[in-house]
Amino acid sequence: MVKIRLARVGRSKVPNYKVVVMDSRSPRNGRALDIIGHYNPLTDPETVVVDAEKAARWLKQGAQPSPAVQRFLSKLNTKEKTASPQESA
Repeated sequence: MVKIRLARVGRSKVPNYKVVVMDSRSPRNGRALDIIGHYNPLTDPETVVVDAEKAARWLKQGAQPSPAVQRFLSKLNTKEKTASPQESA
């Protein structure tokens, strides 16, 4: 199964994350199929940059977002853009 999740980058005590598309069996910082954005929790407010077109394409192909990424995507309304007519009815 393909998942959209966070991969940690950055040094100790200074977390930064990449928003990546990976196989669910690969390790957290393993090889990604695609990098679709980044997230910095230390800025005020948090910095979240996600390529909405890439995210929508992967969601249409069946990728499942992690809970944290789902929160980012719901803020960007990406999930609504990719919903099929049957789901919204």
